[in-house]
Amino acid sequence: MKLAVAQINLTVGDIAGNTDRLLAAAREAHAAGAALLLTPEMSICGYPAEDLVLRRDFCEACAAALGKIADEAPRELALIVGYPERTDDGLFNAAALLRGGRIEAVYRKHHLPNHSVFDEQRVFDSGDAPCVFSCGGVNFGLNICGDIWEPGPATRAMEAGADWLLVPNASPFHLNKERERHV
Repeated sequence: MKLAVAQINLTVGDIAGNTDRLLAAAREAHAAGAALLLTPEMSICGYPAEDLVLRRDFCEACAAALGKIADEAPRELALIVGYPERTDDGLFNAAALLRGGRIEAVYRKHHLPNHSVFDEQRVFDSGDAPCVFSCGGVNFGLNICGDIWEPGPATRAMEAGADWLLVPNASPFHLNKERERHV
């Protein structure tokens, strides 16, 4: 089974542009023979979207974009796409499994960072359920970014049957980060 990773530069708030980039990545991955495409954390709206996710109309636009991607992406390709999910249960940093023209499953980030440039606890609620799916004969579990740094989510995914973990992540831009990484 061939897996593709979309390491693309997404723009915070540019839902239409990000949707176009994600669809282009999906078509490219499919053309290259991939069965599964992993995209970044919060890929539809860019990361971190901060207070934009508190706007109901923004989350509705993200949900509509998620539906568009599900509808227009190659049907045979499984995609993991990050987005802000607003439900009656709360507001979540989520990742959806899109396949066959529909949203097949959703994972909600469990551990929300709240340090340095991160303040996810202020805007998001925590998820607590694993998400495991099969693709190409392999059982994959989803975690999002910091979930793998803390106890619980990875273990729950493995206990639910995952053989491999897919972990979309993203980091906010800040000046001099590249220099900091090279020291």
